[in-house]
Amino acid sequence: MEWNLRRMDSELRQINPDLLQPSKSIKKPSSGTITLNVGGFLYAAHRTTLSRHQGSVLEELASGRKPIQHTDSMGNPFIDRDGPVFRHILNFLRTGDLQLPDDFREVGLLRGEAEFYRLSGLVEAISEWEGMRAAQREPAFLEVTDERSQGFKVYCSDPSFIDKIKGRLVQISKSRLDGFPEEFEVSSNVIQFRHFIKSDPGSRLVLKQDSTFLCTLECLKLETVMLALKAGFSLISSLDSSKGSVVAAEALHFVK
Repeated sequence: MEWNLRRMDSELRQINPDLLQPSKSIKKPSSGTITLNVGGFLYAAHRTTLSRHQGSVLEELASGRKPIQHTDSMGNPFIDRDGPVFRHILNFLRTGDLQLPDDFREVGLLRGEAEFYRLSGLVEAISEWEGMRAAQREPAFLEVTDERSQGFKVYCSDPSFIDKIKGRLVQISKSRLDGFPEEFEVSSNVIQFRHFIKSDPGSRLVLKQDSTFLCTLECLKLETVMLALKAGFSLISSLDSSKGSVVAAEALHFVK
């Protein structure tokens, strides 16, 4: 019997030496990843990624709490939903941020898919994205005024530009601010600097109530104008710029 086995092994090796070698083409599937077929498009992801949002359809599928109802010919779980838009859903699960192309035109479809998968966080992110896009489409108005009685005020209909100015003031401040001083904040659209002191050259210094030195008013006005131009604003009018300097004007009006 032993001799017959050895003889069979010898004959097989003569026919094809690779028959008795371990197969190199068969790979053990990883239990940490899962391949989904969404509307005919294959997506591979880690199970922890799909499980980021408790109670979602994908979390139930990845955790095994919900049995797989349909599979494709390769045995992958099949979801009969829109395939191309699923990549945005998967990217949101991976990063936690909604990152869409500037020319994205399928917001309604994406919202419907997010609701189907029960991803409430994504639905909220879509609403925020729509709000930002709507704000970008509307003309933005910027007004920079320097009144001796009221101080220096910056108003912008786009709150994101106000945030840029606040961040820039923190950078150029001489007092090493940890954040923008709340005493200068009026609203999300307005910041106003009321506390000044004249320096030797005649320029005015912006002060906090505790007399902490921040920067010169002229520097702040110049930074605001430069930020406005970089952001795409155009100067449409200025008041009392007879001194030949935009910084010396009492009022500046920009539009984008």
